[in-house]
Amino acid sequence: MTIVEACGGLLACALRAAPSATVAYHVFGPSDPEGFAAMAVVEVLVHTHDITQGLNLDWSPPRELCERILKTLFPHVAIDGDVWETLLWATGRIALPDRPRLTEWRWYGTQGA
Repeated sequence: MTIVEACGGLLACALRAAPSATVAYHVFGPSDPEGFAAMAVVEVLVHTHDITQGLNLDWSPPRELCERILKTLFPHVAIDGDVWETLLWATGRIALPDRPRLTEWRWYGTQGA
């Protein structure tokens, strides 16, 4: 847990120090600080999901957080159901009743991308 807190603190310090107009490289394209923060949150959420699935534990994050992340990084994804399930679908982890599981996916880390 100490490492997770330290990494979160390092990211928070970097984001506070970065001017809002900063744009940095990411494999999916350039990203602004808000996009990088959202990417970090997605990584924590979906990999926590992966871990809890492997351990047969029930876990889900706050719905408001999932909705904000979807709107920030996945503006191309329609939110027409459970936002956590939609985030899992958008990152290729599950199929939804009306959407097959994605084998390729991406996010958009810069506003207006």
